[in-house]
Amino acid sequence: MTVDRILPTEEARDLLDLTTELADRELAPKVVEYEQRAEFPREVLRTLGRAGLLGLPYPQEYGGAAQPYEVYLQVLEILAGRWLAVAEAVSVHTLSCHPVATFGSEEQRKLLPDMIGGELIGAYCLSEPQGGSDAAAMTTRAVRAGDGYVVTGTKAWITHAQVADFYNIFCRTGGPGPKGISCLLADRATPGIHPQAAERTMGLRSSPVAQLVLDDARVPADRLIGGEGAGFTIAMSALDSGRLGIAACAVGLAQAALDYAVAYARQREQFGRSVIDFQGLGFTLADLATQISAARALTLTAARLRDAGRPYSIEAAKAKLFATDVAMRVTVDAVQVLGGAGFVADHPVERYLREAKVLQIVEGTNQIQRLVISRALAKG
Repeated sequence: MTVDRILPTEEARDLLDLTTELADRELAPKVVEYEQRAEFPREVLRTLGRAGLLGLPYPQEYGGAAQPYEVYLQVLEILAGRWLAVAEAVSVHTLSCHPVATFGSEEQRKLLPDMIGGELIGAYCLSEPQGGSDAAAMTTRAVRAGDGYVVTGTKAWITHAQVADFYNIFCRTGGPGPKGISCLLADRATPGIHPQAAERTMGLRSSPVAQLVLDDARVPADRLIGGEGAGFTIAMSALDSGRLGIAACAVGLAQAALDYAVAYARQREQFGRSVIDFQGLGFTLADLATQISAARALTLTAARLRDAGRPYSIEAAKAKLFATDVAMRVTVDAVQVLGGAGFVADHPVERYLREAKVLQIVEGTNQIQRLVISRALAKG
């Protein structure tokens, strides 16, 4: 189904047309093969980077496209509709550029053109094996030694851990709690950084996720972002933006699942007519279409708040919660619409279902989103 989009500029419309063209040409024909091989599509990311899609929300002076988040999220939605792992890679990479772009010094921001140009891929290293949702309890420690920091610890569930060229490492430089956390930008070649074997995931198999072991990794002091103790603020700021990215990915995945289910239901005949004409199934699809539109509207409303410089953290939590729950619901029902055909790999809906689940977990589980929202309500 063609989505009727209201865009702020003609340039934005041209950008979405370019994204659709690239997604149809570079993503859609490759997704099955790469997912089966669990191979990271590095060349696809380079192609998107050279087309300017890896730096959309960042200033032009640093090589970005200076696009509103409202437009960037619709780009993610289009990519996710063809290949969720690629859309997630773009979202994670964009998130990985956020600390330097938003909190970095002018000297550090000179790194941005290389970071967002397509040749480099970033990773965002916040979670730990024992501290997923409780980021303030992290134990990875960085100790100042001469002109650098020596970092020791283990990060977990790190997207791009094995393929990244740079890492945002959140670590403890001070005492317990949020105020003791800092952020260091480390290069892939840093001695003591050891990506582990990729996890065997149920979905997004072409997106490598692994632990990152830091064994006395020495990071130069001039790679400290925002000063000591600023790490938790940086992390939470980035996560607000990242949650919108995941919400957009969820909308794109849900739309793809609905489109496939509708096309199947229109051509599949039982008892002499298309199964979409049976109210039990047609009404289900109508509900799904409505929920997707609501998820898209909620996500873009939060993005417009961000673009206007207004508080958007709670709206981002709502968007991430609702959109990813919708994606889960839509993909489950899409499999049901196809019946037995939905349970086999000949049709993409079984992959959509496996992929949707992780969106309810990454960038803060949906239980955490409910906690964020409920606490805001309690505070009035």
